[in-house]
Amino acid sequence: MRQSLYEYQQLKRLLEPRSVAVIGASRTAGAFGNRVMQHLAGYEGKAWAVNPKYDTVEGRPCVPSIEAIDESPDCVVITVPREHVEANALACARKGVGGLVIFASGYAEVGTPERIAQQRRLTEIAHEHGMPIIGPNCIGIVNTSVGAVLTFSAAPAFQKPGERAIGLISQSGALAFAMAQAVEHGVQFSHVMTSGNACDVDVADQVAYLARDPNCHAIACLFEGMAAPTRLLEAARLAQQAGKPLVIFKIASSEQGATAAASHTGSLAGSDAVYRASLERLGVILVDNFEALVETTSFFAKAPPPKATGVAVIASSGGGAIMCADKAEKHGVPLPQPADGTREVLLRHIPEFGSARNPCDVTAQVLTEPESFVACTDALLGDPAFGALVFPAVYAYPTMNPRTEVLGRVAAERGKISCSVWSTEWLEGPGSREAEENPNVALFRSMDRCFATLRAWHERDRLGRLDRTVRRLAPPGARERALAMLDAIDTPILTEAQSKALLALYGLPVVQDHRCQSADEAVAAATATGYPVVMKVESPDIAHKTEAGVVALDIGDEAQVREAHARIVANARKYDPKARIESVLVQPMVPAGVEIVIGARVDPQFGPVVLVGLGGVLVEVLRDTATAPAPLSQDEALELLRRLRAGRLLDGFRGQPGADRDALAGLVVRMGEVISDLADRIAEIDLNPVICQGDRMLAVDAMIARRTAGGSAG
Repeated sequence: MRQSLYEYQQLKRLLEPRSVAVIGASRTAGAFGNRVMQHLAGYEGKAWAVNPKYDTVEGRPCVPSIEAIDESPDCVVITVPREHVEANALACARKGVGGLVIFASGYAEVGTPERIAQQRRLTEIAHEHGMPIIGPNCIGIVNTSVGAVLTFSAAPAFQKPGERAIGLISQSGALAFAMAQAVEHGVQFSHVMTSGNACDVDVADQVAYLARDPNCHAIACLFEGMAAPTRLLEAARLAQQAGKPLVIFKIASSEQGATAAASHTGSLAGSDAVYRASLERLGVILVDNFEALVETTSFFAKAPPPKATGVAVIASSGGGAIMCADKAEKHGVPLPQPADGTREVLLRHIPEFGSARNPCDVTAQVLTEPESFVACTDALLGDPAFGALVFPAVYAYPTMNPRTEVLGRVAAERGKISCSVWSTEWLEGPGSREAEENPNVALFRSMDRCFATLRAWHERDRLGRLDRTVRRLAPPGARERALAMLDAIDTPILTEAQSKALLALYGLPVVQDHRCQSADEAVAAATATGYPVVMKVESPDIAHKTEAGVVALDIGDEAQVREAHARIVANARKYDPKARIESVLVQPMVPAGVEIVIGARVDPQFGPVVLVGLGGVLVEVLRDTATAPAPLSQDEALELLRRLRAGRLLDGFRGQPGADRDALAGLVVRMGEVISDLADRIAEIDLNPVICQGDRMLAVDAMIARRTAGGSAG
C-alpha cells in the first residue's frame, strides 16, 4: 500500500481520459467488452476496441492488440478474464498508458495465496511503471464531463455536470450504480467511481482527486474499511482545505470485529467510534443510513454556509407543518418565531384559519392567491433569524413547479437554501424533477432526513469554528518522569496505585491511597484517613475489581475494616488463584457527585484517542461516551462533553450537584497529553469514576495497560 496519495495530475489521464481503449471489446450482446463499447456511444474522445477477432465494434475501430494503437491511450479498460489480465497490464505499461480499469474478479477476495500473489503483481506493475490501476474486481468509473461511461453495469443516461454536481465514490460497485440511478430523478453527478479490491487506487485517492476537480461540488463516499485509513484522513483534509463537503456512509460499522480490551475505554472507543471522531474533526459529514447519502450530499452541494441556525417552515398543510415541528424537535433544529416585521407580512397574506407563526401555515388559499406564497417566502427567508426554509410538498401536481421556482429564486436572492420535502407517495410525480434540478432547492423524500441534514449542516459550520489550538497543561518534565516510572514497572497492567501515581504527574486529581499489608495496617490507615473509607485490593492481575468482588464501600468502623479486609483478600484469591495481591488499599469515601469516565487508548490504525462519558459501574451498559483524537484543545474537550446524552447531569439535576464543564474539559485535555506523550508505551487508560461536584473533581479508581511488543494491551 502506498503511504502517500496520488496527486491530481497523476490520476487525471485515468479519470478524465481524452482517449480510451477497451481490451476484450466484443460484439457479443451482454459481454462486458460489448457493454463498455455501447456506453462509449456518447464519449467525446478517441476510442479503440482491442480484439484480434474484429475490425470494428459498435462503430469504433478495432485493433488486434494495444501495441497496434498509434498513440498511448489515457485509459484502458481490461475486460478479459483474470488469466489474461496480467499480460495485458504489462503490455499497457510498456505502451505508456495513463491508467487501467480492471473488471476481472477472483483475486485477493478468494483468499488463497496464489490469488493474493496475482493481485500483488498488479500492484507492483502499477508502482513500477507509474500507471495507476483501478480494480480488480470493480465495476468501473464514470466522468460525465467527457462522457466517459466505463462500466459493464447498466447505466443511466448521464448528463453534463451542472453547477451543483456531486461526485460519488463507492467500494461496492453495485451500490455505486444503484445510487447513480438518482440521475433518473434529476440529481447531477460529475463522477461515479468504484474501487473494488483496490490493488492500487483506493477510496482515499478518489476522494483526494475529487477534492481538486472543478466539476465536483460535493463528494459522496460509501466504504467498508481500509488497510491504511489515515490516508482517508489526509484525503478528507484536502477536501476540507478546498471547502468541498465530504459526506460518508460507512458500512461494516459494528464492533463485532473489535479486539478484546483490558479497559472500559478499549471496549467503548472501538474502531467505528474512532473512525467517526477522526473524520468529524476534518469536517466530514457522516450519515447513518444508505438512503441518506445522495440526498445529503446533494444538499451540501447546493447549500451555502448557514447565515443562522434558525429554520423557517412554510406549509400549505397543517399536518405537514406539524410533521416539520416534530422532526425539528427530534433533531435539535431550532424553529424560532419570526421577527415583528416578518410577522406583519405573514398576517397580511395568511387567512385567519392559517398560522402566521413558525411553522407557518399559509393554507390551501395559495392556490387562488399564489402571490401570498411569494410574499411569505420572501419575508421568512429575509428574516435574519432563519438560515433555511423548509416546504413540505404534499401533492405531486404541476402546480408545484411555480412554488419550487419561488423557493429557489428567493433563496438565491437571500443567499440561503430552501428544502422541499416530497411528502407524497408519488415519488417521481410532477414537480419532483424540477425541485431536484433547482440549484437553490434541496429535495428530500423524508422529513426525518431533511431535519437530520439541517442539523448536520449547522454542526459542520459550528465545529469548523472551534479553536483547535492545543495548549499544554501538564507540568514541565511530566513525560520524562512518567517514562522513568514505566521503566521501573515490569507488569503488563499497572496497579491502581501505580496508575494513579503516573496520572498525578500530569495534574490529574486522584484520591490518596494507603497501601496496607494486614488488617491491623488497614485499621490504622482508616483511623488516620477518617471514616467512612473505601477498601479494595491492589493487584496487577485484577483489572475489573467490582466484578471480582474486591471493593468495599462506606466502611464505618474498625470491625467493618477487619471484616472487609478478610473478605476482599478471600474474593481476590477465589476470583484468580494466581493473582498477585500487592496490598489492600484504604481510601477516603468521596461524597456522591456526577460520575464520569475519562479514558484513553492507542488505536492500532489512528493512534492516540481520548474518551469521556458517564462513568461508574454501568459505563459499558449506558455507553454514553464521546471520543476524539489526541492531543486535543480545550474547545474540543468541551465539545465532547456537549455530545453526551446525559450532559444535563453536568449542569446539576433535581438538586444534585453538577460539574464545572471547563474544569472537567481540562482533565480531558490532560488525559490527551498522557496518551500522546506515552503512545509507544501505553495501550489503554481508565480513570473511572471521576467524581465531580462543581469544580471539585477526584478520580477514585484508575487502570493503565502497557503496550506489548505487538502494540496491543498487555
